[in-house]
Amino acid sequence: MFDYSARPDLLKGRVILVTGAGRGIGRAASLAFAAHGATVLLLGKTEDYLNEVYDLIVAAGHPEPVVIPLNLETTLPHQYDELAAMIEKEFGKLDGLLHNASILGLRSPIEQISTDNFTRVMQVNVNAMFSLTHTLLPLLKLSEDASVVFTSSSVGRKGRAYWGAYAVSKFATEGLMQVLADECEDITRVRANSVNPGATRTAMRAHAYPGENAYNNPAPEDIMAVYLYLMGPDSKGVNGQAFNAQD
Repeated sequence: MFDYSARPDLLKGRVILVTGAGRGIGRAASLAFAAHGATVLLLGKTEDYLNEVYDLIVAAGHPEPVVIPLNLETTLPHQYDELAAMIEKEFGKLDGLLHNASILGLRSPIEQISTDNFTRVMQVNVNAMFSLTHTLLPLLKLSEDASVVFTSSSVGRKGRAYWGAYAVSKFATEGLMQVLADECEDITRVRANSVNPGATRTAMRAHAYPGENAYNNPAPEDIMAVYLYLMGPDSKGVNGQAFNAQD
């Protein structure tokens, strides 16, 4: 595992938006960020899941989060603008953005993947990620120390047969991170890095590997060290790097 121990107040005063915050790694990250002092903006498509995370954070006495129900598959440009306006009005800045929401799509040979399936995966995993980054970047630039974390995958660093649109989307994720990092280097206080979570006990992993014993993989809560490191001030100046959560 990534070797890092976060102090309890690591993220105090920070405002962090997490996509896919209702389940899996996004849920674990939201709880971890809140536990270390951040105000977390919980973005996801299923409001019930987001409300569960909200209740857990409030019950633990951490800063009150904000629930943002938004389906990234169908979000329109004006909705991104409205989100940015809300954040600016309520908080005046954004200190962190964790791009976590993704869909797996169909695992099959390329010749068997429909254009519709490919397009759907790219919409959620790439287009929405770009739109959020583009719209929220001015708010990130208002922070004294802003971090954008992109969730990647091993199949987005080396292509693998039958991973289709998902793998292509993760190569795009790495590319967007690298371009953003290079544009921000030395001229803004925004940094961008990617994280490959590795095999983790999530619903997406179970769907991809239905015959696997899920308990051989760490829970999302067990891989949070790298996310806390990248969202906090200890990683200031770290930019354009590809991290592995389980190294």
